[in-house]
Amino acid sequence: MRSDAKTRALLVLADGHVFEGKSLGARGVIIGETVFTTGMNGYIETLTDPSYYGQIVTQTFPLIGNYGMIPKDYESASCHVHGYIVQSWCDAPSNFRSGQNLDAYLKEQSVIGIYGIDTRALTKILREAGVMNGLLVSGESEEANEIYESLLNAEKKEKVLERIRAYRIENAVRAVTGSASKIEQDAGTVFAESAEYKFLPVRKDGTRENDMQAAMKNGLGKKVVLWDFGAKANIRRELLKRGLDVVTVPSTATAREILALNPCGIMLSNGPGDPAENTAIINEIKIILEKGIPVFGICLGHQLLALANGARTSKLKYGHRGANQPVKYLATGRVYISSQNHGYAVENDSLPDGAALSFVNTNDGTCEGIVYTKFPAFSVQFHPEACGGPLDTGFLFDDFVNLINDRSYFENFSATSKRIDTESYFSEVAQKANERKVV
Repeated sequence: MRSDAKTRALLVLADGHVFEGKSLGARGVIIGETVFTTGMNGYIETLTDPSYYGQIVTQTFPLIGNYGMIPKDYESASCHVHGYIVQSWCDAPSNFRSGQNLDAYLKEQSVIGIYGIDTRALTKILREAGVMNGLLVSGESEEANEIYESLLNAEKKEKVLERIRAYRIENAVRAVTGSASKIEQDAGTVFAESAEYKFLPVRKDGTRENDMQAAMKNGLGKKVVLWDFGAKANIRRELLKRGLDVVTVPSTATAREILALNPCGIMLSNGPGDPAENTAIINEIKIILEKGIPVFGICLGHQLLALANGARTSKLKYGHRGANQPVKYLATGRVYISSQNHGYAVENDSLPDGAALSFVNTNDGTCEGIVYTKFPAFSVQFHPEACGGPLDTGFLFDDFVNLINDRSYFENFSATSKRIDTESYFSEVAQKANERKVV
């Protein structure tokens, strides 16, 4: 590492744990919600995903930055994490598409990072105690030095911890909406660039659609509104690759404004924060649903759609974050590997009549997808655009196109689905895990 990267840095957790490391990225002091993500790669998408707003993100994989920062892979125009934690970072990335290294990017985005700490120990703490607030302090400044000194005195340290515990993520959706639209491209460019790297639409049977005309034929002439609550750019790209005309609107858009665009379908995007706080958006979604327009929700959009239908959401102990989360499709029994980033989940037992559980997390039994049978709508908690498998759940975008063209597309889904009691499901998973242990 270069000498300028060896500046002192600390992570202070709300429970009093202190990790000392070295500075990465910008210098300063920041407080956020400390979380971990388990992806072996995908750090570019993590850094540029608006859903991480307000969070200090820990990468569990030990080496980060080996393929640099690639602007073409950004999910939005800027970095949204509040802080970044890695065990080790690569200052000499090897990739022909790399534009700069990780340290330079974080400095450019004014994001404070830390490396050289025991990320395994940190992750164990977050798994046992749950996500918690933390403070990152890096470099030498009047505020930083005051914090360093305060940690040496029990009474002063407690005041620092009180400050950390008081932090709340607020107005998250409004803070990030519109970021991805700054890097929008036209459909032809999107398909051409995707074809270059074999990132093309995949049918439900797993075969790849290489011909642009064939991939787009069912969506041509159909306008879709992308309701941006902190949308990842790849959601729009997946819609464009299927021939849809995509119009992006901010989170502040009203149902009246959206309906005035005469859309054939509405995409509810991902985004950050507590879904239940977005009461105004939830009320607008209720109006949309009354019109019978096909709706597809992803991540936060999935949660907001459920709340608009009377379901409940609750915070998970440490969330699901990473590119290796297994989900089971109840209609077929097939398990897919998915990319996820969420700290809240829809409560299984709160689903109303006319809502069928479609996907379930095979680790803990939580809700990963819902199909609505009273109106044309469905949603998933994971990210089908994010290459978790890498392309195996991309067929959900084709399902959206099919729903636009045939509003009865999911009419018989409830007959092949069922609800799962989370507690009993998790008990069964734990029992099977114990049976596999070697005595």
